[in-house]
Amino acid sequence: MTDRPAVLFVCVHNAGRSQMAAGWLQHLAGDRVRVFSAGSEPADQVNAFAVQAMAEQGIDIADARPAVLETETVRESDVVITMGCGDACPVFPGKRYEDWDLADPAGLGIEQVRPIRDDIRMRVERLIASL
Repeated sequence: MTDRPAVLFVCVHNAGRSQMAAGWLQHLAGDRVRVFSAGSEPADQVNAFAVQAMAEQGIDIADARPAVLETETVRESDVVITMGCGDACPVFPGKRYEDWDLADPAGLGIEQVRPIRDDIRMRVERLIASL
């Protein structure tokens, strides 16, 4: 099913924002979209409060693992959403790039992560409508 659009979410550690965004897109779009997430400097594990915040919405990202950003994944994606990865994300002609200015949940408690989660959901809903 190569006609499905592919979306890549990229942040530095691939432990919070990009994992929540991937979780939302997978949940809201199902198999209509191929979903990737990666980081320029991946952490060892996903942020526990990001996992908790998503679980509160019925979305399980507990088994997600931070992945290193690979050029091939960018090449395979139709839309690349960056979240603070800076120059680490390779740019290819013909791709749609967006930079989402979102707070980094690293070091924040659950009360501060929930608004980030909700902001990401709204952005993902707009993204789905634009695909």
